[in-house]
Amino acid sequence: MTDAQAISDHWGTGDVYARILETMKLAGIDPKTVTVEQLAPVDHFHARGFPATVELADALPIKEGDRLIDIGCGIGGPARYFAKRFNCHVDGIDITAPFVDAANKLSALVGLEALVACRHGDGQNLPFPDATFDGGYAQHVTMNVPDRNLFFQEAFRVLKPGAFFALTEHGLGEVGAPHHPVPWSQDGSGAFLMRPADTIAALQDTGFTRINVTETGEKYLQGYERAIELAKTGDMPVFGSHILLGKLAPQIVQNAARNIEERRTQPIQVVCFKRG
Repeated sequence: MTDAQAISDHWGTGDVYARILETMKLAGIDPKTVTVEQLAPVDHFHARGFPATVELADALPIKEGDRLIDIGCGIGGPARYFAKRFNCHVDGIDITAPFVDAANKLSALVGLEALVACRHGDGQNLPFPDATFDGGYAQHVTMNVPDRNLFFQEAFRVLKPGAFFALTEHGLGEVGAPHHPVPWSQDGSGAFLMRPADTIAALQDTGFTRINVTETGEKYLQGYERAIELAKTGDMPVFGSHILLGKLAPQIVQNAARNIEERRTQPIQVVCFKRG
């Protein structure tokens, strides 16, 4: 099995859209009238979910009419949020085919199919011409990217001169390997974490400039701890991202928190720009 297939299978198999739709109905949400905001607990399928997407959006110079690329778009929550908030077009790409299928169906469900288009593909080989996009981002994707340099080179290639590129990730910490399972890997396979300093160096080598790094570990730790408490008290909402993590969700969240506490992982947000 190739790295790409193994990583894809880790994130999503089967009919992801049907799973979301079924849980939506159990939560009392009508698919005929569902909104972008109602989908947010599930479709921002990355650490800290919707609040992290909003925080990233606040840091980006996005203008109405821009064309953005979401590399590792998952089921499209961030792409739909950006499209609605900024009235811009977002092209998503993801290695997990069931996620892409769900992303496009969910975009149609909320009437955003004209602004959000997702396709199956690999961030290390983007199916777009040079200098296509006004900006791009990758939220908690790079932990599963085998060739970080190629990933950054492809992002750089498809961006216009002066365009922004943003990423959020769990960087490798200073104290040993992470405990598993974690959101991006059950046992360490398919995981390619880098120390934040090495990520910054790779961006610089690619040609990105004005690199701004924000450490987000404390915010992520607080988010994981809230989820752990909800699970303990039985107050976990019916409609949440745990439906995509599966039966290992409680252990995954506990390990994600423990890894930050023990400095085995170091979450960061990075915003940088392609030379103009």
